[in-house]
Amino acid sequence: MSVLSGFPQRIVCLTEETTETLYLLGEDWRIVGISGFTVRPPQARKEKPRVSAFTSAKIDRIVALQPDLVLGFSDLQADIAAELVRAGIEVHVFNHRSIEDILRTDNNAVMLWQLHPLPGDESNIHDCLK
Repeated sequence: MSVLSGFPQRIVCLTEETTETLYLLGEDWRIVGISGFTVRPPQARKEKPRVSAFTSAKIDRIVALQPDLVLGFSDLQADIAAELVRAGIEVHVFNHRSIEDILRTDNNAVMLWQLHPLPGDESNIHDCLK
């Protein structure tokens, strides 16, 4: 994490949902790596290196990107998360299983990432994601 800000500046997203959320919030500049399954937003595939599949990852490539934070999904990525933690990387794994869970995850992520609230909607990001 940046010494100046204390907040993640280099994020690897192992799932499409976190990538899409960061792009929607205008925070795509933080993303340094994405899942190979990411299709939304389309520009992410053009702009960001793909470093993982769903249940596998190129750990050496992720470590080389020097992320402040890696974001994953569920127990299916537990082995990836464990290996990254052993490499000294901070990892947060979400466990969303429904649209409602995804929206709750997005609200939690905004708080975790210390992002600026959306203009006109300081309480949550649901309106942006619908």
